Amino acid sequence: MQVHISPSMGQITISATNGFLDFTKVKGAARHISYRSIFYTVLILAFLLPFVFILTALVTLEGVNNCSSLDCIGRRLGPRLLGRVDVSPRMGREIYQLLLQASNEALPEGLTIPESFPDLITDMKTNPYDAKTFALKMKAMVQQMEQKARSAKLQEYLYRHFASSGIPKGMHCLSLRLADEYSSNAHARRQLPSPELVPRLTDNSYNHFVVATDNVLSASVVVSSVVKNCAKPEKIVFHVITDRKTYAAMHAWFALHPLPPATVEVKGVHQFDWLTKDNVPVLEAMETHFEIRRYYHGDHAIGANLNDSPNVLAAKLQARSPKYISIMNHLRIYLPELFPNLRKVIFLDDDVVVQRDLSPLWDIDLAGKVNGAVETCRIADPWVRSKTFKTYLNFSHPLIAKNFNPDQCAWAYGMNIFDLQTWRRTNIREVYHHWLKKNLNSKLSLWRLGTLPPALIAFNGYVHPIDPSWHVLGLGYQSRINQDTLRKAAVIHYNGQAKPWLEIAFPELRLFWTKYVDYNDEFIRNCNIMES
Repeated sequence: MQVHISPSMGQITISATNGFLDFTKVKGAARHISYRSIFYTVLILAFLLPFVFILTALVTLEGVNNCSSLDCIGRRLGPRLLGRVDVSPRMGREIYQLLLQASNEALPEGLTIPESFPDLITDMKTNPYDAKTFALKMKAMVQQMEQKARSAKLQEYLYRHFASSGIPKGMHCLSLRLADEYSSNAHARRQLPSPELVPRLTDNSYNHFVVATDNVLSASVVVSSVVKNCAKPEKIVFHVITDRKTYAAMHAWFALHPLPPATVEVKGVHQFDWLTKDNVPVLEAMETHFEIRRYYHGDHAIGANLNDSPNVLAAKLQARSPKYISIMNHLRIYLPELFPNLRKVIFLDDDVVVQRDLSPLWDIDLAGKVNGAVETCRIADPWVRSKTFKTYLNFSHPLIAKNFNPDQCAWAYGMNIFDLQTWRRTNIREVYHHWLKKNLNSKLSLWRLGTLPPALIAFNGYVHPIDPSWHVLGLGYQSRINQDTLRKAAVIHYNGQAKPWLEIAFPELRLFWTKYVDYNDEFIRNCNIMES
């Protein structure tokens, strides 16, 4: 077979030599195509086809064989032709290997660390460097930012500790004004309760509540929230205990702000004949021992270990709150002696708010136990950490490890129903004193945090669990609390540093407390205690 192309590319003749086909003429278009164009076309195809073959083979070897050759080539060549960065998985693996290598290498001396991401971009433009240097700079930037964030967190916890330990100016003003009113206004000094109601103080047919505090405003919230949410407020008898310096102000408040038909008694610790140094020698030692006072009343910033994690530092700072060596914080362990005629009482902390009628608590059968309390090892709320004995006691100390189970369930102070009759038949107070003395002798190495650890020991075996809805805790630690659980709770507890009367309180949780404060009251208004 022969092919003949005319010089003008207008006619192509094909002839065969076997006689079957003499010739075939194919006429082309009149348009002329130069030999040079054909030459370059063939040359380009000669280079392109092997390249396509090699790319297709590479794609197949890498396992990307579920797409057509043209599609894969497009995905490979497209970003490069358009000037884009390769974001394939292979590139991700390469970056990972690079960062892994940088993580195992020490930062070189004199390495400049950009302060921010824009600074990094500017540095890369002006000072081009290789991939390894880039990885090391990224490592240094992340480490520097982590250190700054940690330092800021530690400083925040330190400031919050000092803020929680102080007394707001408005509340200090309130105590002073009420004390002045007590001295100048006979009505503020009237007997509490009135003489005809005194028999109720020892009448066990009434529901007796006890709160011990030197905070007038918080005491008013606790009492008013109980009374306003009670189905039968006439059955309530409240025993408010305070210290000597706050007694006049506390008495004046409840004398000028009665809550009929409930009965309210205000007593100072100095008015209890039983509270003598002979009966509370351990507490006396705690308040006068030089090392103990230095630990609780000294400069807490000096003792703070900045190498601790922020949460550990916060726990250590809270454990150094001066309130933990105050007799006001230990009074609950002496309830059977302070109220010898009562059979059952409900003890409330001064940082709680009551949202439901607590009368059904009196009908709970404690099954021969002393203390009805909510357990804190089975909390359903994921934001509240479960607590066992190891949360509060130092199990690295052999004395603690020998006598107690670290996984035993802890329980909550702050809303407890106490069977005083059963309590009087136990040695709970003696055990409490015994372990307080051991902790003092060991320089506070058995536990650090307040009055709950010795109470866990003293009441061990005497606690009856009650439904968790009676007492919800944690409102002073963080605000991420299940709102449905919060609304249904009988008692909500602002345990922690963020007390609702402080500026560091969580605004969304503070509202549950401020609803029981009358900000139009003359004393509150004159002391500039504002609702925020």
